Amino acid sequence: MSEKVRFRSIVGPELAGVIDLPEGGTRGWGLFVHGFTLGKDSPAASRVSKQLAREGIGMLRYDNLGIGGSDGDWGDGSFTIKVKDTLRAVALMAERGTPVDLLVGHSWGGAAVLAAAAEATGVRALATIGAPIDPSHVERQYDAVMDRVLSEGAHEWFVGGRTLVLKRAFVEDVSKAHLRDRIGELNLPLLVLHSPTDSTVGIDNAGEIFREARHPRSFVALEGADHLLTARGQAQRAAHIISAWADQYIHGTRPAGTPPPGRESSHR
Repeated sequence: MSEKVRFRSIVGPELAGVIDLPEGGTRGWGLFVHGFTLGKDSPAASRVSKQLAREGIGMLRYDNLGIGGSDGDWGDGSFTIKVKDTLRAVALMAERGTPVDLLVGHSWGGAAVLAAAAEATGVRALATIGAPIDPSHVERQYDAVMDRVLSEGAHEWFVGGRTLVLKRAFVEDVSKAHLRDRIGELNLPLLVLHSPTDSTVGIDNAGEIFREARHPRSFVALEGADHLLTARGQAQRAAHIISAWADQYIHGTRPAGTPPPGRESSHR
């Protein structure tokens, strides 16, 4: 079962999301943040979230600005906006009475949850899948057009079957991310998942994230998986690992008196 939601981006347009509701007893609630140009219905986002819901962890996943069912222009986004919209998604879940225990981020979304975690009220643990240590080098194709964007102000970029406009403000913003500092200051349990054969974001990124983080920290190699987790059963396997690891962290009492979630939700 799932529930559709919409909430406003920090820059105004409405973002489209879906909450995969937990089956059986509810163990907790989480938020999945998708990769660079992917979306809430990409294999990693949908399959991992649905499997976690089957295992009792309800998950919100949403489309970033200008992607999928969300309004706005992707080119008007940035890493800073993605981080702030992650926090707005956390706030939405808290307002509906299902506060987020677990943050999960894939690829560029993994970098975003690492950056957002310190300000994500109530979050108890986070997991990254195929995340980069430096958000400004997430895609080789991105690197190839970056110089043209800086010199021309904007440049069309065909990626993932769609044409996107990459803008100078986007490039300049992501270059200031300084993710290492945020990881080093992280005060939450961290699980790093990465495939040794990831040809998009190399395994060295996982090692650097792990070294920068404090304990409690864990690393699991997703043997045989591709970056997008498209191979049969790989996304579900990642979800099983996250579910088992998070169990010791997501249990505990929450403030009483919050109303049960409804079938439709909106956050303006």
